[in-house]
Amino acid sequence: MSDFSVHPLVLIGVGSSFAFSSLFYHLYQEKKKELIKLKEIPVFKPDQHLVRVLKSSPHKRLQYVAVEGLVQAHGEPLASQFVPRCFGVVQKIAVEEHWKYWNSLSRTWNSRTTNRKETNNSVPFSLVSPGDYITDLYVKVQNPLEASGSYLERVYYKVRRVEESLSNLVLQGISGERPVAMEESEELLRVGSILTGFGEVVLEGGKVMRIQAPQNGRKYILVATDHRSFIDSHERSASMWKTLTAATGITGASLLAATIYGLVGKRDDKSKSA
Repeated sequence: MSDFSVHPLVLIGVGSSFAFSSLFYHLYQEKKKELIKLKEIPVFKPDQHLVRVLKSSPHKRLQYVAVEGLVQAHGEPLASQFVPRCFGVVQKIAVEEHWKYWNSLSRTWNSRTTNRKETNNSVPFSLVSPGDYITDLYVKVQNPLEASGSYLERVYYKVRRVEESLSNLVLQGISGERPVAMEESEELLRVGSILTGFGEVVLEGGKVMRIQAPQNGRKYILVATDHRSFIDSHERSASMWKTLTAATGITGASLLAATIYGLVGKRDDKSKSA
């Protein structure tokens, strides 16, 4: 029987390939379902068409739609603290310290971060149609800090090394810790950038509209891209999982076929020699 045994690594390779193929197929199906739901969401721009649809809707509201437009501040925008002539409507500044401490067990210096401080600021802003900066048609974005999604752009990042000093040396001798760097970053939703919001849209009165967190439990999402690019990114993700499913499945099937072919060949050779 030992002549027909299969190397354990081959069995592991076959099993792992089929296991990963099943996992990737599950992820592909989940992404495909998500993509179908995303494509079912109506898409609007801040224009007369959206106003007409809202006026004809019950309670002058749309429960869950996507609105794509350019970011325009109401009044003075926020100025970047680090980049000249850079303005936004949502700002996040993060500062954290990097320390090293002595591990007496491993007798090595290990790293940790501490004292992280994060500041979030926002000013009222709206979405307008491209080319319509001077218009009475716009969609106000309510409570953007409560929305999920990736809509902030990193405009500044720097790591400042802490110079050796007498106080740091004393601190290191007493506590076994010493500061090594200070990390600073700033993210902005910049004025004039493209933003797509997913949420509930309400007609406040006249031509003033508002997008807000939906009341039906769905996610309030803001993404710093146009709707077509957002859908394209999800389609690429689904395609990636589909490709990985096929690649790992074919790999597993090839290993299994080669193993079976080898076993059959050995059996035939043994039969002929007998």
